[in-house]
Amino acid sequence: MSYDSAKAAFADWGVDAEAALAKLAEIPISMHCWQGDDVVGFEKKSGSSGGGIQATGNHPGRARTPDELRADLEFSYSMIPGNHRLNLHACYLDTDQNPDRDEIEFNHFAPWVDWAKDQGLGLDFNPTFFAHAKADDNLTLSHPDAGIRDFWIEHGKRSRDIAAQMGRVLGSPVVNNVWVPDGYKDTPVDRFAPRKRLELSLNAMMGMPHDKAQMLDAVESKLFGIGVEACTVGSHEFYMGYAIRNHTLLCLDMGHFHPTENVADKLTSVALSVDEILLHVSRPMRWDSDHVILLDDKIMQMAQELVSADLLDRTHIGLDFFDATISRTAAWVIGTRNMQKALLRALLAPWEQLKSAENQLNFTTRLVVTEEIKDLPYGVVWEEFCNRKSVATGKTLADELVRYQASVEARS
Repeated sequence: MSYDSAKAAFADWGVDAEAALAKLAEIPISMHCWQGDDVVGFEKKSGSSGGGIQATGNHPGRARTPDELRADLEFSYSMIPGNHRLNLHACYLDTDQNPDRDEIEFNHFAPWVDWAKDQGLGLDFNPTFFAHAKADDNLTLSHPDAGIRDFWIEHGKRSRDIAAQMGRVLGSPVVNNVWVPDGYKDTPVDRFAPRKRLELSLNAMMGMPHDKAQMLDAVESKLFGIGVEACTVGSHEFYMGYAIRNHTLLCLDMGHFHPTENVADKLTSVALSVDEILLHVSRPMRWDSDHVILLDDKIMQMAQELVSADLLDRTHIGLDFFDATISRTAAWVIGTRNMQKALLRALLAPWEQLKSAENQLNFTTRLVVTEEIKDLPYGVVWEEFCNRKSVATGKTLADELVRYQASVEARS
């Protein structure tokens, strides 16, 4: 089928395919750096426990240096239509120096900023509260030891400063997202004290205001993690309340809730209470297992909520998965493109007709339309989008992914 025929098919349902393509081109996806090296980072200090972070597998080709990671990213972005962002963790500094986490400065990340500017990419940032000797108790900002809390507070302050400077140089606000692994493996007798300590630490860390045109604070919850199965200090309820009281972004990570929860359903609920939302899109097969995104029902429901509730302009879409059993660049490309495909499908839905039927309690029409539009030629519109952006599709894409993976197989 030609694109003109596909466009006419959507027009029969009152949908403007050209408007959908124009809107999709405006939506940046923040691709996560840590897929490229299995969350190892480039610190020169000896490693410590993962703090609830694990990548499974040893597929050849892992990036070992910032230059290798940037080369992998450049290839991946060349296979993804549109203009996007990079989400950088603080442990990915690029410097000959050896700063501890409470000593990091903007200059340690300057090569990343120069590269992003050259590539036309926006940046986002994350303090790294895991894989460090002072996180081995799985307690950081909520640790009962004030010295350890102060160490991590300083790390958070410096991360916010770095993010703000990145935003100033790049002319685009950097989302600085805070996630800590704090919790207990077995049932604690006092849940209130660590949560109060976490709140006070966050207040101290975020006390210095920054220009929101340069940096946006976000906080991220989790249901549980490795080593903190009994209690996570930074629960969803904790951070939702914190975000509302302190006017930060609230991060909803699709892997950080119970597997039976529909995270898409949370969007419109929290949107009534917070100004902006950060999404970490992932695929939890059992819990927070961070599999590569598929074009499945959960991803499409997320995209549908963003579009139908008009939340795109209030939501920052980031990805968070890491699979070391497959080509890391292929994971980036397929996962990011699937997020875009889900958004395109949502943008091509006849929302006015569907909402009208629902408001009239005409659930039969809602069901009929919802099912019939599943047969529309979405793939043809997606191929047109990729062609306009000079990006490969189909067999050509598959061949390019295999070719690039072969070029990095010798890394060890």
